[in-house]
Amino acid sequence: MKKKALFPGSFDPFTAGHLNILRRALTMFDEVVVAIGVNIDKKGFFPTEVKMEIIREATRGMQGVEVTYYDNLTVDKCRELGIRHIVRGVRNMIDFETERSIADANRKLAPEIETIIIPTAQEFAHISSTAVRDILKHHGDLSLFIPEGVDLHRLMHEK
Repeated sequence: MKKKALFPGSFDPFTAGHLNILRRALTMFDEVVVAIGVNIDKKGFFPTEVKMEIIREATRGMQGVEVTYYDNLTVDKCRELGIRHIVRGVRNMIDFETERSIADANRKLAPEIETIIIPTAQEFAHISSTAVRDILKHHGDLSLFIPEGVDLHRLMHEK
C-alpha cells in the first residue's frame, strides 16, 4: 500500500518554497496530493483553475504528485481520499505557531490523521505568495521566487 499525504494550501500562487516542501515530502511519501483549499468567503488573486495549472507546470515530470481542490475541511478531504497524513510547510516561528494550532484542531477533529510540519529550506524562507503577487503586479523579476518553467505573466493574462 502506498503512503500518501495531503499538502493543502491556498497556493495563490504556488512558489519555489512550496515546491521545496513538496519535493521533501516526496522523500517521505510515495504520493503527495497538492490540494488547493477553496474558501468562498475569500477572493483569491488567481482562480482555482489557474492555480491548478501553475502547480501542474511546476511539477511537470515529477512522479507521485496529484493536484486537486477542495471546499470542505482538510480532514474531510483526507478521509475522502483515504489519506492519513497532512504536510505543511513553515518559513518561521510565526508560521509554526499557526500551523501547530491548526494541527491541534485537526487532531481533535480526526485523531487518525497526523500533521507533518516541514521547515522550508533557508534559501526559500523569504518567499511568500503575497510577495510574489506584489512582484507580479509591478512587473518585477519572478525567477527567484517561482518554480522554473512557470510563466505567471502568461497565466495572469489568461485568468
